[in-house]
Amino acid sequence: QWDLVCDNDWKGPLSTSLFFVGVLLGSFISGQLSDKFGRKNVLFATLAMQTGFSFIQVFSTSWEMFSVFFVLVGMGQISNYVAAFVLGAEILGKSIRVLFCTLGVCIFYAFGYMLLPLFAYFIRDWRMLLLALTLPGLLCIPLWWVIPESPRWLISQGRFQEAEDIIRKAAKINGITAPDVILDPSEMQDLNSQKQQTYTILDLMKTRNILTITIMSVILWMIISVGYFGLSLDTPNLHGDVYLNCFLSAVIEVPAYIISWLLLRNLPRRYSMAAALFLGGCVLLFIQLVPSHMRALSILLVMLGKFGITSAFSMVYVYTAELYPTVVRNMGVGASSMASRLGSILSPYFVYLGAYDRFLPYILMGSLTVLSGILTLFLPESYGRPLPDTIEQMLLVKGLEYRPASSSTRDVKEEEENPEIFKSTAL
Repeated sequence: QWDLVCDNDWKGPLSTSLFFVGVLLGSFISGQLSDKFGRKNVLFATLAMQTGFSFIQVFSTSWEMFSVFFVLVGMGQISNYVAAFVLGAEILGKSIRVLFCTLGVCIFYAFGYMLLPLFAYFIRDWRMLLLALTLPGLLCIPLWWVIPESPRWLISQGRFQEAEDIIRKAAKINGITAPDVILDPSEMQDLNSQKQQTYTILDLMKTRNILTITIMSVILWMIISVGYFGLSLDTPNLHGDVYLNCFLSAVIEVPAYIISWLLLRNLPRRYSMAAALFLGGCVLLFIQLVPSHMRALSILLVMLGKFGITSAFSMVYVYTAELYPTVVRNMGVGASSMASRLGSILSPYFVYLGAYDRFLPYILMGSLTVLSGILTLFLPESYGRPLPDTIEQMLLVKGLEYRPASSSTRDVKEEEENPEIFKSTAL
Protein backbone atom coordinates (compact mmCIF):
# COMPACT_ATOMS: atom_id res chain seq x y z
CA GLN A 1 0.00 0.00 0.00
CA TRP A 2 2.90 2.34 0.74
CA ASP A 3 5.08 1.09 -2.15
CA LEU A 4 7.20 -1.17 0.08
CA VAL A 5 8.83 -2.90 -2.90
CA CYS A 6 11.96 -2.52 -5.03
CA ASP A 7 14.00 0.37 -3.62
CA ASN A 8 11.76 0.51 -0.53
CA ASP A 9 11.72 -3.21 0.26
CA TRP A 10 14.09 -2.61 3.21
CA LYS A 11 11.19 -0.97 5.07
CA GLY A 12 9.41 -4.32 5.49
CA PRO A 13 11.96 -6.08 7.75
CA LEU A 14 12.77 -2.72 9.38
CA SER A 15 9.14 -2.54 10.59
CA THR A 16 9.66 -5.83 12.41
CA SER A 17 12.94 -4.63 13.91
CA LEU A 18 11.30 -1.37 15.04
CA PHE A 19 8.62 -3.34 16.87
CA PHE A 20 11.37 -5.23 18.69
CA VAL A 21 13.12 -1.93 19.43
CA GLY A 22 9.95 -0.96 21.29
CA VAL A 23 10.02 -4.30 23.05
CA LEU A 24 13.64 -3.62 24.00
CA LEU A 25 12.76 -0.22 25.48
CA GLY A 26 9.77 -1.69 27.29
CA SER A 27 11.91 -4.45 28.78
CA PHE A 28 14.33 -1.83 30.09
CA ILE A 29 11.80 0.39 31.84
CA SER A 30 9.01 -2.04 32.77
CA GLY A 31 11.07 -3.89 35.37
CA GLN A 32 12.00 -0.71 37.23
CA LEU A 33 8.45 0.67 37.02
CA SER A 34 7.00 -2.62 38.25
CA ASP A 35 9.42 -2.85 41.17
CA LYS A 36 8.58 0.76 42.11
CA PHE A 37 4.83 1.08 41.46
CA GLY A 38 3.70 -2.53 41.78
CA ARG A 39 3.12 -5.44 39.44
CA LYS A 40 -0.62 -4.93 39.07
CA ASN A 41 -0.51 -1.21 38.27
CA VAL A 42 2.13 -1.62 35.57
CA LEU A 43 0.36 -4.67 34.14
CA PHE A 44 -2.90 -2.85 33.46
CA ALA A 45 -1.30 0.45 32.45
CA THR A 46 0.75 -1.27 29.76
CA LEU A 47 -2.23 -3.39 28.65
CA ALA A 48 -4.07 -0.13 28.02
CA MET A 49 -1.02 1.23 26.22
CA GLN A 50 -0.76 -1.77 23.89
CA THR A 51 -4.47 -1.84 23.08
CA GLY A 52 -4.78 1.93 22.63
CA PHE A 53 -1.81 2.41 20.32
CA SER A 54 -2.71 -0.71 18.30
CA PHE A 55 -6.14 0.79 17.71
CA ILE A 56 -4.60 4.10 16.57
CA GLN A 57 -2.23 2.14 14.33
CA VAL A 58 -5.22 0.86 12.34
CA PHE A 59 -5.75 4.42 11.07
CA SER A 60 -2.11 5.01 10.03
CA THR A 61 -1.78 7.20 6.95
CA SER A 62 1.90 6.45 6.22
CA TRP A 63 4.59 3.87 6.85
CA GLU A 64 6.35 6.30 9.18
CA MET A 65 3.22 6.76 11.32
CA PHE A 66 2.64 3.00 11.42
CA SER A 67 6.24 2.35 12.49
CA VAL A 68 6.23 4.96 15.28
CA PHE A 69 3.11 3.44 16.83
CA PHE A 70 4.57 -0.04 16.28
CA VAL A 71 7.44 0.94 18.60
CA LEU A 72 4.94 2.06 21.27
CA VAL A 73 2.88 -1.12 20.86
CA GLY A 74 6.05 -3.17 21.36
CA MET A 75 6.83 -1.26 24.56
CA GLY A 76 3.39 -2.02 25.97
CA GLN A 77 3.34 -5.63 24.81
CA ILE A 78 6.51 -6.82 26.55
CA SER A 79 5.87 -4.70 29.65
CA ASN A 80 2.53 -6.34 30.42
CA TYR A 81 3.92 -9.78 29.54
CA VAL A 82 6.83 -9.48 32.00
CA ALA A 83 4.65 -7.87 34.71
CA ALA A 84 2.02 -10.62 34.41
CA PHE A 85 4.70 -13.29 34.47
CA VAL A 86 6.41 -11.98 37.60
CA LEU A 87 3.07 -11.32 39.34
CA GLY A 88 2.03 -14.92 38.77
CA ALA A 89 5.45 -16.25 39.83
CA GLU A 90 5.29 -14.33 43.12
CA ILE A 91 1.67 -14.88 44.09
CA LEU A 92 1.38 -18.61 43.35
CA GLY A 93 2.77 -21.60 45.25
CA LYS A 94 5.75 -23.55 43.93
CA SER A 95 3.91 -26.31 42.06
CA ILE A 96 1.25 -23.98 40.61
CA ARG A 97 3.90 -21.36 39.80
CA VAL A 98 5.65 -23.74 37.42
CA LEU A 99 2.28 -24.68 35.87
CA PHE A 100 1.39 -21.01 35.38
CA CYS A 101 4.78 -19.99 33.97
CA THR A 102 4.79 -22.80 31.40
CA LEU A 103 1.33 -24.06 30.50
CA GLY A 104 -0.64 -21.12 31.89
CA VAL A 105 1.25 -18.39 30.05
CA CYS A 106 2.85 -20.20 27.13
CA ILE A 107 0.04 -22.51 26.00
CA PHE A 108 -2.30 -19.55 25.58
CA TYR A 109 0.49 -17.68 23.79
CA ALA A 110 0.64 -20.65 21.40
CA PHE A 111 -3.14 -20.60 20.96
CA GLY A 112 -2.96 -16.93 19.99
CA TYR A 113 -0.10 -17.76 17.63
CA MET A 114 -2.25 -20.45 15.98
CA LEU A 115 -5.15 -18.03 15.60
CA LEU A 116 -2.94 -15.51 13.79
CA PRO A 117 -2.63 -17.41 10.46
CA LEU A 118 -6.30 -18.37 10.74
CA PHE A 119 -7.33 -14.71 11.09
CA ALA A 120 -4.89 -13.68 8.36
CA TYR A 121 -6.23 -16.32 5.97
CA PHE A 122 -9.79 -15.01 6.18
CA ILE A 123 -9.02 -11.30 6.77
CA ARG A 124 -6.68 -10.20 3.98
CA ASP A 125 -6.95 -6.45 4.63
CA TRP A 126 -4.22 -5.53 7.11
CA ARG A 127 -6.26 -2.80 8.81
CA MET A 128 -9.16 -5.12 9.56
CA LEU A 129 -6.74 -7.85 10.63
CA LEU A 130 -5.00 -5.49 13.05
CA LEU A 131 -8.36 -4.35 14.42
CA ALA A 132 -9.44 -7.97 14.94
CA LEU A 133 -6.22 -8.64 16.87
CA THR A 134 -6.57 -5.46 18.97
CA LEU A 135 -10.17 -5.54 20.21
CA PRO A 136 -9.74 -8.63 22.49
CA GLY A 137 -7.56 -6.41 24.70
CA LEU A 138 -10.77 -4.83 26.00
CA LEU A 139 -11.66 -8.17 27.60
CA CYS A 140 -8.88 -7.58 30.16
CA ILE A 141 -10.68 -4.63 31.81
CA PRO A 142 -12.81 -6.75 34.24
CA LEU A 143 -9.64 -8.52 35.42
CA TRP A 144 -8.67 -5.42 37.43
CA TRP A 145 -11.19 -6.52 40.09
CA VAL A 146 -9.99 -10.13 40.01
CA ILE A 147 -6.17 -10.02 40.00
CA PRO A 148 -4.55 -9.01 43.33
CA GLU A 149 -1.25 -7.25 43.88
CA SER A 150 1.80 -9.40 44.68
CA PRO A 151 2.04 -9.99 48.46
CA ARG A 152 5.80 -10.46 48.11
CA TRP A 153 6.12 -7.03 46.51
CA LEU A 154 3.90 -5.46 49.19
CA ILE A 155 6.06 -7.00 51.92
CA SER A 156 9.22 -5.73 50.23
CA GLN A 157 7.63 -2.25 50.35
CA GLY A 158 6.73 -2.57 54.03
CA ARG A 159 2.97 -2.74 53.31
CA PHE A 160 2.43 -5.75 55.57
CA GLN A 161 -1.26 -5.29 56.32
CA GLU A 162 -2.21 -5.18 52.63
CA ALA A 163 -0.15 -8.31 52.00
CA GLU A 164 -1.78 -10.13 54.92
CA ASP A 165 -5.28 -9.14 53.73
CA ILE A 166 -4.57 -10.65 50.30
CA ILE A 167 -3.21 -13.84 51.85
CA ARG A 168 -6.24 -14.19 54.14
CA LYS A 169 -8.59 -13.62 51.22
CA ALA A 170 -6.77 -16.30 49.23
CA ALA A 171 -7.00 -18.69 52.18
CA LYS A 172 -10.74 -18.03 52.47
CA ILE A 173 -11.33 -18.66 48.76
CA ASN A 174 -9.37 -21.90 49.01
CA GLY A 175 -11.29 -23.02 52.10
CA ILE A 176 -8.21 -22.87 54.32
CA THR A 177 -8.15 -21.46 57.85
CA ALA A 178 -5.36 -18.93 58.00
CA PRO A 179 -3.17 -18.90 61.14
CA ASP A 180 -3.50 -16.05 63.60
CA VAL A 181 0.03 -14.91 62.76
CA ILE A 182 0.87 -15.07 59.05
CA LEU A 183 3.93 -12.82 59.02
CA ASP A 184 6.48 -13.38 61.78
CA PRO A 185 6.86 -10.17 63.88
CA SER A 186 10.68 -10.35 63.87
CA GLU A 187 10.67 -10.82 60.11
CA MET A 188 8.33 -7.86 59.69
CA GLN A 189 10.57 -5.70 61.86
CA ASP A 190 13.64 -6.67 59.84
CA LEU A 191 11.91 -5.94 56.52
CA ASN A 192 10.41 -2.73 57.89
CA SER A 193 13.89 -1.42 58.65
CA GLN A 194 14.86 -2.06 55.02
CA LYS A 195 11.69 -0.84 53.32
CA GLN A 196 13.07 2.62 52.59
CA GLN A 197 15.91 1.11 50.56
CA THR A 198 15.42 1.60 46.85
CA TYR A 199 16.86 -0.61 44.15
CA THR A 200 18.01 0.31 40.67
CA ILE A 201 19.34 -1.51 37.63
CA LEU A 202 22.82 -1.06 39.12
CA ASP A 203 21.93 -3.52 41.89
CA LEU A 204 22.02 -6.26 39.25
CA MET A 205 25.79 -5.68 39.31
CA LYS A 206 26.17 -5.09 43.04
CA THR A 207 28.11 -8.25 43.89
CA ARG A 208 30.25 -10.57 41.83
CA ASN A 209 27.65 -13.32 42.19
CA ILE A 210 24.65 -11.34 40.90
CA LEU A 211 26.82 -9.74 38.20
CA THR A 212 27.89 -13.19 36.95
CA ILE A 213 24.28 -14.41 36.91
CA THR A 214 23.18 -11.24 35.09
CA ILE A 215 25.88 -11.58 32.39
CA MET A 216 25.12 -15.27 31.84
CA SER A 217 21.36 -14.61 31.72
CA VAL A 218 21.83 -11.78 29.20
CA ILE A 219 23.86 -13.98 26.85
CA LEU A 220 21.50 -16.93 27.27
CA TRP A 221 18.34 -14.94 26.59
CA MET A 222 19.87 -13.18 23.58
CA ILE A 223 20.90 -16.44 21.88
CA ILE A 224 17.59 -18.18 22.59
CA SER A 225 15.72 -15.18 21.21
CA VAL A 226 17.76 -15.20 17.99
CA GLY A 227 16.89 -18.87 17.49
CA TYR A 228 13.21 -18.56 18.37
CA PHE A 229 12.37 -15.47 16.35
CA GLY A 230 14.75 -16.40 13.55
CA LEU A 231 12.92 -19.71 13.02
CA SER A 232 9.51 -18.02 13.39
CA LEU A 233 10.30 -15.28 10.86
CA ASP A 234 11.85 -17.80 8.45
CA THR A 235 8.52 -19.63 8.13
CA PRO A 236 7.54 -17.91 4.81
CA ASN A 237 10.78 -19.16 3.25
CA LEU A 238 9.91 -22.80 3.87
CA HIS A 239 8.51 -24.94 1.07
CA GLY A 240 4.71 -25.07 0.93
CA ASP A 241 1.80 -22.83 1.91
CA VAL A 242 2.84 -19.89 4.08
CA TYR A 243 -0.35 -19.99 6.21
CA LEU A 244 0.01 -23.71 6.86
CA ASN A 245 3.69 -23.40 7.73
CA CYS A 246 2.95 -20.56 10.14
CA PHE A 247 0.23 -22.70 11.73
CA LEU A 248 2.61 -25.67 12.07
CA SER A 249 5.21 -23.38 13.61
CA ALA A 250 2.60 -22.42 16.23
CA VAL A 251 1.30 -25.97 16.79
CA ILE A 252 4.78 -27.33 17.56
CA GLU A 253 4.95 -24.94 20.49
CA VAL A 254 2.13 -26.71 22.35
CA PRO A 255 4.04 -29.99 22.94
CA ALA A 256 7.18 -27.91 23.57
CA TYR A 257 5.47 -26.09 26.44
CA ILE A 258 4.00 -29.30 27.84
CA ILE A 259 7.42 -30.97 27.82
CA SER A 260 9.03 -27.93 29.45
CA TRP A 261 6.39 -28.01 32.20
CA LEU A 262 7.05 -31.70 32.87
CA LEU A 263 10.80 -31.11 32.93
CA LEU A 264 10.53 -28.13 35.29
CA ARG A 265 8.21 -30.07 37.55
CA ASN A 266 10.36 -33.18 37.89
CA LEU A 267 13.96 -32.44 36.91
CA PRO A 268 16.69 -29.86 37.71
CA ARG A 269 16.40 -26.62 35.73
CA ARG A 270 19.98 -26.55 34.54
CA TYR A 271 20.02 -29.95 32.87
CA SER A 272 16.50 -29.60 31.45
CA MET A 273 17.36 -26.34 29.70
CA ALA A 274 20.72 -27.63 28.46
CA ALA A 275 19.06 -30.73 26.97
CA ALA A 276 16.44 -28.64 25.15
CA LEU A 277 19.09 -26.29 23.77
CA PHE A 278 21.33 -29.15 22.63
CA LEU A 279 18.38 -30.76 20.84
CA GLY A 280 17.36 -27.55 19.07
CA GLY A 281 20.92 -26.59 18.12
CA CYS A 282 22.06 -29.98 16.86
CA VAL A 283 18.94 -30.45 14.73
CA LEU A 284 19.46 -27.08 13.05
CA LEU A 285 23.05 -28.02 12.25
CA PHE A 286 21.88 -31.24 10.61
CA ILE A 287 19.52 -29.47 8.18
CA GLN A 288 22.34 -28.71 5.74
CA LEU A 289 22.96 -32.45 5.36
CA VAL A 290 19.43 -33.15 4.07
CA PRO A 291 19.22 -33.67 0.26
CA SER A 292 17.44 -30.82 -1.57
CA HIS A 293 14.65 -33.05 -2.84
CA MET A 294 13.64 -34.11 0.73
CA ARG A 295 11.85 -30.86 1.54
CA ALA A 296 9.41 -32.47 3.97
CA LEU A 297 12.33 -33.74 6.08
CA SER A 298 13.85 -30.25 6.11
CA ILE A 299 10.57 -28.77 7.38
CA LEU A 300 10.38 -31.54 10.00
CA LEU A 301 13.89 -30.73 11.25
CA VAL A 302 13.11 -27.00 11.36
CA MET A 303 10.01 -27.73 13.45
CA LEU A 304 12.03 -30.04 15.72
CA GLY A 305 14.60 -27.27 16.16
CA LYS A 306 11.77 -24.86 16.95
CA PHE A 307 10.49 -27.42 19.47
CA GLY A 308 13.80 -27.49 21.37
CA ILE A 309 14.36 -23.74 21.35
CA THR A 310 10.73 -23.02 22.31
CA SER A 311 11.04 -25.42 25.27
CA ALA A 312 14.17 -23.58 26.40
CA PHE A 313 12.48 -20.19 25.93
CA SER A 314 9.65 -21.34 28.19
CA MET A 315 11.99 -22.65 30.88
CA VAL A 316 14.34 -19.67 30.90
CA TYR A 317 11.57 -17.39 32.23
CA VAL A 318 10.99 -19.67 35.22
CA TYR A 319 14.69 -20.27 35.78
CA THR A 320 15.61 -16.59 35.70
CA ALA A 321 12.74 -15.59 38.00
CA GLU A 322 13.90 -18.16 40.54
CA LEU A 323 17.52 -16.99 40.45
CA TYR A 324 16.81 -13.31 41.20
CA PRO A 325 15.59 -12.08 44.62
CA THR A 326 12.21 -10.40 45.17
CA VAL A 327 13.70 -6.91 45.57
CA VAL A 328 15.07 -6.92 42.01
CA ARG A 329 13.28 -9.89 40.42
CA ASN A 330 11.18 -7.85 38.01
CA MET A 331 14.25 -5.81 37.12
CA GLY A 332 16.30 -8.97 36.57
CA VAL A 333 13.71 -10.61 34.35
CA GLY A 334 13.19 -7.29 32.56
CA ALA A 335 16.92 -6.84 31.91
CA SER A 336 17.19 -10.40 30.63
CA SER A 337 14.15 -9.87 28.45
CA MET A 338 15.71 -6.65 27.20
CA ALA A 339 18.77 -8.64 26.13
CA SER A 340 16.54 -11.13 24.33
CA ARG A 341 15.06 -8.22 22.36
CA LEU A 342 18.51 -7.40 21.05
CA GLY A 343 18.43 -10.93 19.71
CA SER A 344 14.97 -10.44 18.26
CA ILE A 345 16.09 -7.20 16.55
CA LEU A 346 18.95 -9.13 14.94
CA SER A 347 16.83 -12.16 14.02
CA PRO A 348 15.33 -10.66 10.79
CA TYR A 349 18.87 -10.16 9.52
CA PHE A 350 19.77 -13.77 10.34
CA VAL A 351 16.85 -14.73 8.11
CA TYR A 352 18.08 -12.27 5.47
CA LEU A 353 21.39 -14.16 5.28
CA GLY A 354 19.40 -17.00 3.69
CA ALA A 355 19.35 -14.97 0.48
CA TYR A 356 23.10 -15.62 0.14
CA ASP A 357 23.17 -19.19 1.47
CA ARG A 358 19.98 -21.06 2.36
CA PHE A 359 21.66 -22.97 5.20
CA LEU A 360 23.72 -20.13 6.69
CA PRO A 361 20.97 -18.96 9.11
CA TYR A 362 20.55 -22.53 10.42
CA ILE A 363 24.31 -23.01 10.85
CA LEU A 364 24.64 -19.77 12.83
CA MET A 365 21.51 -20.31 14.94
CA GLY A 366 22.39 -23.96 15.58
CA SER A 367 25.97 -23.17 16.65
CA LEU A 368 24.88 -20.38 19.00
CA THR A 369 22.14 -22.56 20.50
CA VAL A 370 24.58 -25.38 21.29
CA LEU A 371 26.95 -22.85 22.91
CA SER A 372 24.11 -21.49 25.05
CA GLY A 373 23.35 -25.04 26.20
CA ILE A 374 26.93 -25.35 27.44
CA LEU A 375 26.65 -21.96 29.21
CA THR A 376 23.50 -23.09 31.03
CA LEU A 377 25.44 -25.83 32.81
CA PHE A 378 27.39 -23.19 34.73
CA LEU A 379 24.34 -21.51 36.29
CA PRO A 380 23.34 -22.34 39.90
CA GLU A 381 20.53 -24.87 40.39
CA SER A 382 17.25 -23.47 41.76
CA TYR A 383 15.14 -26.65 41.67
CA GLY A 384 13.58 -27.35 45.07
CA ARG A 385 14.97 -24.15 46.61
CA PRO A 386 12.87 -21.32 48.13
CA LEU A 387 12.64 -18.07 46.18
CA PRO A 388 15.30 -15.62 47.42
CA ASP A 389 14.02 -12.32 48.82
CA THR A 390 17.31 -10.42 49.19
CA ILE A 391 20.48 -10.23 47.13
CA GLU A 392 22.39 -11.99 49.93
CA GLN A 393 20.08 -15.01 49.67
CA MET A 394 20.89 -15.70 46.01
CA LEU A 395 22.42 -19.04 45.11
CA LEU A 396 26.13 -18.92 44.32
CA VAL A 397 27.34 -19.46 40.77
CA LYS A 398 29.67 -22.42 40.30
CA GLY A 399 33.27 -21.37 40.64
CA LEU A 400 32.72 -18.31 42.83
CA GLU A 401 34.53 -18.26 46.16
CA TYR A 402 32.40 -19.07 49.18
CA ARG A 403 31.80 -16.18 51.54
CA PRO A 404 30.47 -16.43 55.11
CA ALA A 405 26.68 -16.36 55.07
CA SER A 406 24.93 -13.26 56.31
CA SER A 407 22.02 -13.59 58.69
CA SER A 408 19.56 -13.52 55.79
CA THR A 409 21.51 -16.26 54.02
CA ARG A 410 21.49 -18.37 57.17
CA ASP A 411 17.73 -17.89 57.35
CA VAL A 412 17.39 -19.45 53.89
CA LYS A 413 19.52 -22.41 54.92
CA GLU A 414 17.44 -22.87 58.05
CA GLU A 415 14.29 -22.75 55.93
CA GLU A 416 15.65 -25.48 53.69
CA GLU A 417 16.58 -27.65 56.70
CA ASN A 418 13.41 -26.94 58.72
CA PRO A 419 10.64 -26.19 56.19
CA GLU A 420 7.83 -26.86 58.70
CA ILE A 421 8.85 -23.84 60.81
CA PHE A 422 8.43 -21.49 57.87
CA LYS A 423 5.11 -22.75 56.53
CA SER A 424 3.18 -19.95 58.24
CA THR A 425 5.14 -17.31 56.34
CA ALA A 426 5.10 -19.00 52.94
CA LEU A 427 3.27 -17.14 50.20
